[in-house]
Amino acid sequence: QVQLVESGGGFVQAGESKRLTCVDSARSLGNYVMGWFRKFPKKEREFVAAIDYSGRATQYADFVEGRFTVSRDDGENAVYLQMFNLNSEDTGVYYCAADSEFRLLVNGRANYWGRGVQVVVTS
Repeated sequence: QVQLVESGGGFVQAGESKRLTCVDSARSLGNYVMGWFRKFPKKEREFVAAIDYSGRATQYADFVEGRFTVSRDDGENAVYLQMFNLNSEDTGVYYCAADSEFRLLVNGRANYWGRGVQVVVTS
């Protein structure tokens, strides 16, 4: 059973960087397409980034505008979201997701989700 746990959240100043990490306690991330989503209060959860099994294909939301990078290290059983040049609009709860189908994950219909980690960007 996949159990995703995010870490790396917290406070960061505008313009700075932060890296989020997602690990699977069942050590099965290599079997899944992985992605990141985020949610703001009173808004729907939105897609941020996804990475395929090989790690060579990625997809990003338009608002990322080259500021975020998703990567994976199956040997470490981890997926990362490196975020640069953060601004206040990036404040939210960030979720890790896993699924066997890339399209399903990108469309927010992943089978597995973490509990989320809060990121707060201060000015």
